[in-house]
Formats: sequence, C-alpha cells, structure tokens
Amino acid sequence: MNYVTLDQIIANFKVSQDSDDYAANASDVALRNLALRGVREFGFDVAARIKSIKLTINANNNTIKLPDDYVDLRKIAVVDNDGTLRAFGQNKNMNYSRKESGTETSDSAEGPIPTEANLVNNLVDSKTSTVDLNSDNDYDHYIFENYLYQGGLGRLYGAGGGRTPGDYRINLDQNRIEIDTNSNYTEVVIEYVADEARSTNPVIHVYGEEALQAYIYYRLCERKSSVPMGEKQRARTEYYNERRKANARLKNFNKDEALKTIRKNFRLAPKY
Repeated sequence: MNYVTLDQIIANFKVSQDSDDYAANASDVALRNLALRGVREFGFDVAARIKSIKLTINANNNTIKLPDDYVDLRKIAVVDNDGTLRAFGQNKNMNYSRKESGTETSDSAEGPIPTEANLVNNLVDSKTSTVDLNSDNDYDHYIFENYLYQGGLGRLYGAGGGRTPGDYRINLDQNRIEIDTNSNYTEVVIEYVADEARSTNPVIHVYGEEALQAYIYYRLCERKSSVPMGEKQRARTEYYNERRKANARLKNFNKDEALKTIRKNFRLAPKY
C-alpha cells in the first residue's frame, strides 16, 4: 500500500534505535505523542489528506456543520447529472452576525477564571438588515463611476463573469458554513483538509515515512539537556532534508502537466 500506519512507523523507529542512542529510552507515550504531532504537521504543509464528503444543508438557516476533523476548506460544490462538481464562490460579505439574548450563559462561570466578571451573555443568530436600502441609489456602492462629467460617463462598467451556483462563507465562530443560493439545493459536496492525527488509525504516505522518523528523533533530542548541541543541530538538519525530499516526491510537476496547463487556455475563434 502507499500508506504506512502510525503504529508501524513507531515500531520501525524503536527497532532502529541502539541501546546507546539518545532516543533509546523514550517511552511509548512520548513516541506516539510526537508521531501524532508529526502526522499533523505533515498534513498541513507536505501531504495534506483531502477528504470529500456529501453534507445536507440545514433548511432552517442555510448552513452546513463543519466535520469534526475539519482544518481548511478546498472546495464546496454541487454535483450535476454528468458527475461534475459545480463549485460555489466565496463571498466574504455574507452576514452571519449574532446578538445578545440578555441571559447569562450557564458554562461561562466554569472557565479558567470562574468569577462574576467572567459572565457573558448568550448569543443568537440575527441576520436581519440594519438599514433601509430600498432607494434609487441601491447600486451606487459597487457601480463604476468615471471621474469625468460628474461621474455621468461610464457608470455601468459591466456585469463581469464568475457565474456560480451559489456563494458561501466560512463561519468558524459557530463551526459551520453559510450558504447563499437561488436554487433549491438540499445537499452539497465539500472537499477539505482533514486532521489525520484525529483518525482512528492515522496513516502517512510512504514518501514521508523517513521524514516522520527524523521528526520524532529531532523532537526527542531537542528537549534533552544531555544531548550535545551539535547532535541537536544535526538532527534538525536531517529532518528538514528528509522533509524537502518528501515534499518534492509528493508534489512532482512533470512535463506533460506543464504542457497541459499551457495549452488549456488556447481557444479557436472565427476568422474575419
């Protein structure tokens, strides 16, 4: 298989250590903790684990709950009859504001400083408008105006492209995605970077196995005062070298892909 389990990597690391190595006496708990941190770091920077999942839109407030292992969003789309994803566009002007309900939350007093001054009010969704924009100048805030002739020349500059089946905005405060669409979609597909360290049986690509073992050894040596500074620097250099090698192998860009990318923008047009 092209993936190696975390337990196998830890076992291989323990077998490769001699009795006089600096990391020979590391406990199983420390090894697993560092290995999980290494898997998480690789998932963020080198070998991201992309998951695709179909989720149901909440009909009450047009939102989607983020998965438990969500880290970052790559794409949110609907699937057409041909099996092709029709991606949504990100709209950072979508409103997901809330307002205070006036009652103190029950768990605020159980925080790190359980005092009366720490009490806060509960928040509820409040997406209604704050001003009345039903006037003749509703579009003045985004229509292009030329500076000549008091702005009367070239007011409508063009509608532009970017047609999408809907818009979205990430709402990390409430751990959900806000959806805005004119169609009656009930399900969407999201592709996101998953936190592999939260999996039941974490795995890593075989290209990153040596880099992960170098990471474990480097972190073990980094915190020990008995390890010479020269060995710490050597372990750090070895880790970053293995990481660069893994990154180059996982993200290779060959000649065929370069030609395909270049030729993709060529289009034939009628000649007059």
